[in-house]
Amino acid sequence: MSHETSCREVLDEVYLFLDLECDEGRQALIRVHLDECGACLAEYGIEQEVKVLVSRCCGGEKAPDALRDRLRAKIAEIVQEPERA
Repeated sequence: MSHETSCREVLDEVYLFLDLECDEGRQALIRVHLDECGACLAEYGIEQEVKVLVSRCCGGEKAPDALRDRLRAKIAEIVQEPERA
């Protein structure tokens, strides 16, 4: 199925979406995509659970921006690796 926003874009921005760090227009596009795409919705659910777990373990503290940037870069690197059979 073809979407206005690609799966790659949605998954690359899922943490921004979860943290409400995208503008309202971008949030709406991502929300529509998640409503239409079961695979991305499943991935979003996993990411949401990870975020809740990290939040619970860290007591609601905000990670330093440098750490957040490194984690986003690493996640993007992992997501871009081809899947191994």
